[in-house]
Amino acid sequence: MLTLSLIGIGCGDPGQLTRAAIGAINAADLVLIPRKGTAKSDLADLRRTICADVLTNKQTRIAEFDLPLRDATDADYRKGVDDWHDAVASAWSQTIASHLEGEGKVALLIWGDPSLYDSSLRISRRLDPLPDIEVIPGITSIQALCAAHALPLNDIGEPFLVTTGRRLREGGWPAGVDTIVVMLDGGIAFQSLDPEGLQIWWGAYLGMPDQIIMSGALVEAGPRIVAARQEARERHGWIMDSYILKRRP
Repeated sequence: MLTLSLIGIGCGDPGQLTRAAIGAINAADLVLIPRKGTAKSDLADLRRTICADVLTNKQTRIAEFDLPLRDATDADYRKGVDDWHDAVASAWSQTIASHLEGEGKVALLIWGDPSLYDSSLRISRRLDPLPDIEVIPGITSIQALCAAHALPLNDIGEPFLVTTGRRLREGGWPAGVDTIVVMLDGGIAFQSLDPEGLQIWWGAYLGMPDQIIMSGALVEAGPRIVAARQEARERHGWIMDSYILKRRP
């Protein structure tokens, strides 16, 4: 029987690994490390570093594979994502089959937590045969962002909403909440909002050595964040960021 362990590894700092995550890595027969191209080689390097730091089981093998790219030009967003998930599932299956003979324990090191804006659980259910699936939770970018700013996410007794940059840009400020967390924002969606009365807490490369954080009134901090984001993206070739917006009366 094949078991697939989806292990949340936090946001890049090996110190964020839980004991359960370390145990699951060492219990695996095979650890898969995806490569996302030279522009995002830092992500594969950090996974290699984590394995070098915590992997003590000499029987565990490590296999790297190239992660298929999603066709961002597809006009049908959902179909494009579905096609991409199929391609990723095929890459997983081929890599597993080339190292294991139908049974064993496979581990995938998942950035943040497998349950939050990550597709690994959906992709894993496309594998044939379907493996047993084990999830080891990890520290999310939301937790890392709040910790970096020493910020309580919710106001007393009040809700908050987690959304994407695309939804914020297309739909505007969501009704019924004064606090939102924005993830997967490649287009800097906060620029589409009226900044009056809004506060922002922003972070990029959270948990990594190159972590950047900024905060303040959106009308003042927004332009600084846009400039810092552009400079960081040009320097690294990629950026992974998120932010919190609060609306004040």
